[in-house]
Amino acid sequence: DLEKEQLKTLKKVVKHFENGLPLKDLAQVIEILNLCAEKMNEQEAFTEPLCELIKLCGLPFQKKKLSDEVSYSMAVSKSIAQLGYLMRVPSSQVRIQICKCVVSFYNTELPRKLLSGYQPTSANYKIQMAELGGLAETLILSLALVENQLTEKLWVLKALQHLSSSGVNCRLMMKAQAASRLCLYLNGVDPSGQLVFRSSEILWNLLENTSKEEVVNQLSSLECVHALKEVFVDLLMHGFRHYDRQLRNDLLVIATLLAENPAAPMIESGFAKLLIVLATFTEVKIPNPLVKDLKLTYSYEDFELKKLLFNVIGVLSKDPCAIELSLFLFVLTLQLLSENNVMPALLYYVKPNQKPGFHDWSAAQYEELQLHAIAILASVAPLLVDKYLSCQANTLLLVFLEWCIGQDPFFGHGNSFHGTGGRGNKLAQMRYSLRVLRSVVSLYDDAVNLNLCDQGAISQLLDILKYAAHKSKEKEDAILLEIQADILFLLSALCENDLHRKELFSYEGVDILIPFIQMDPKKLYSGLGHNFLLFSALDCLWSCVIGCYVAEDYFLEKQGIFLLLDLLALKQKNLCNIILGILVEFCDNPKTTSHISTWRGEKDQTAANLLIQLWRQEELELGVKRDRYGRIVDMKRPIAGSFQKQQEVIPMPANCPSFAIMEISENIRAKLYSLLCKLGFENLPGLSAKDFVTLAIIRRYIDFKVGEVWRELCAELKEEFRPVASDEEALKVISEISEDTGRMIAALQTEVLESQHHQEIQEEEKTYTKIQATHKQREMVNKSWENFLTRTSNYEALKKAKRLQEKSIEASRSKLKTQNGAVHSTDIKGLGTTV
Repeated sequence: DLEKEQLKTLKKVVKHFENGLPLKDLAQVIEILNLCAEKMNEQEAFTEPLCELIKLCGLPFQKKKLSDEVSYSMAVSKSIAQLGYLMRVPSSQVRIQICKCVVSFYNTELPRKLLSGYQPTSANYKIQMAELGGLAETLILSLALVENQLTEKLWVLKALQHLSSSGVNCRLMMKAQAASRLCLYLNGVDPSGQLVFRSSEILWNLLENTSKEEVVNQLSSLECVHALKEVFVDLLMHGFRHYDRQLRNDLLVIATLLAENPAAPMIESGFAKLLIVLATFTEVKIPNPLVKDLKLTYSYEDFELKKLLFNVIGVLSKDPCAIELSLFLFVLTLQLLSENNVMPALLYYVKPNQKPGFHDWSAAQYEELQLHAIAILASVAPLLVDKYLSCQANTLLLVFLEWCIGQDPFFGHGNSFHGTGGRGNKLAQMRYSLRVLRSVVSLYDDAVNLNLCDQGAISQLLDILKYAAHKSKEKEDAILLEIQADILFLLSALCENDLHRKELFSYEGVDILIPFIQMDPKKLYSGLGHNFLLFSALDCLWSCVIGCYVAEDYFLEKQGIFLLLDLLALKQKNLCNIILGILVEFCDNPKTTSHISTWRGEKDQTAANLLIQLWRQEELELGVKRDRYGRIVDMKRPIAGSFQKQQEVIPMPANCPSFAIMEISENIRAKLYSLLCKLGFENLPGLSAKDFVTLAIIRRYIDFKVGEVWRELCAELKEEFRPVASDEEALKVISEISEDTGRMIAALQTEVLESQHHQEIQEEEKTYTKIQATHKQREMVNKSWENFLTRTSNYEALKKAKRLQEKSIEASRSKLKTQNGAVHSTDIKGLGTTV
């Protein structure tokens, strides 16, 4: 009777709240739910009322005041958490109803009737309270309770699918190891296919809303990888619907993420081998039991599958150091790539597309696969060099590049990521083919490089470079600049240390290099890659021209040294180092120094003046102490920078260079010194007194550097040993010599400045004398003019002037009278002017 009364009361409660539970009554209703759950262990009659009450929790809650949502938030979150705890009730009906209730949180429909004086809570209120109460974590844990009940499991997954749309819920689920739990259920028996669909959907949400690394780590157990492999194979072999193929591709993306994790047992599980075989079996046509009776269609989903499989090969062929892969696993990976014909499969695409048949990839699809395959080849080729050579990959690539610059009609679609900039042309194919060559040539493997050069690669690369440079004049873009930079790198790598190849490069190569060195400096800041292109050109100059007198002389004829000095005059820090290095190397050619001496920059600047300015600029950046005239201040360490002075002396092995030696390679002073040594320190044109002051330091650079090394040596000895008296005396003398050199140079600098000051004073005096003479002449002119004015305006003054004139004439006459000489009158008759 009591139970009947309780059931009747429960029905009344359900009837009373049929339009929604008020927030203030929710805690009491949850208590009733818990009591019903306890009663169910004794009486199954409580199952239906319990389900009805849970159903009420799915309706929008009712609030009386706007502040109720905040006021009751803690109570509501705990109440919703209790719903999750009710999953412990061993009733399929109750569990399914709880899941339906959770799904209804995401239903925004309002109830038909509202309680009088109440209004529904906001649409997202329940979702927020579920996050606060940790419902998602509880439901993940409850999966263990429904492991063998498919229907209940699917409902739990449906609820989790909704909850996983929130980042907060995803983080709670990850705390309960959601990724590994869900992956283990992937290969469970489910005729409907919902199990795989919902589990994979939740995994995707976890990847998007939480740490990808954490999800991958949870999936990286052998059991999870096996489960993923089995369900993937099942969908691959038996999935025929559009939906099955999409799901298969989604799982393959997750497998690709696992392949990026060195800890994932992709090789041990056989999954890696399966994926490699799937990626190559259509190209190499070698029978393999793993893919027996498997045929790919030319549908969009299978096209995406093909691209994803290529991507897996790219992931597996990554640098082991970059992904912290053990050497053993890396060797196994290489073995898999080699045994399963990855190289010939990728090289299959290094050819122009033949006219597609009816049952074949479309032209756009083939181009996308082709570019993707060639891009992956750039990662695989350096790992499988022997296979690369045995497949005659160099020949295929050179023939393909010849087609790229050919005139036959081809219009790239440029639809894919790899096809960027390739619409209506073959630039994308050229770009990725050159990347493959770059990846293998950068190994500096003699067999690869010899094979390339024997096939005329240098001449062909120069032709392609001319083609790309011509195209770049029409329209400059980043892809064309990248192509040119890659070709310049290839030429540098092939010609370096080989005189014969440099001779092949010489005339045609220098003609192509000159325009790159003449590049407008403003373009260096365009952001398209001109900076990288210029560096590639300078590197090519260093590797392909220097050391070959034929190429060097032709470069000099083309006024190349003048162009390098023009670039150097820009005083760009990143350019100075390499240009100075090239100039120093060039100076081994006796014709170079005259070119350097002849060069004139802006305002008739000489090369010596430019080099000295660069020295001063470098010392300023290093923080070397100088007075305002540029003289030495610190006699003990005259060329040490501020950072060098801060370094403590650390005893080093004999084969380890000290800081004083290392410093030489970290700035350009050594190159400037070498270059000025080649030019000579005497009779350098266009230098000021300040330049001569700096030149005095540069001239003794080696002496100062030797002094620094001795100073370090003394300090290291005193750290570990106590020198004997004779050695200590020798070290003291050596130190004093270094200091004396500093004082001598400082005195010489002072003498130069004083001489300059004396010369300036003399020039000043000369200038002052000239000014004085000018002023005196002007005064005499003014006085003459005043006298003239006086004579013309004052008659008495005029008569006086006349008398003076006559007197002066009379005085100038000789006192001795000439005999029979004619006497001429000094007056002009009839003259009416004033003189």
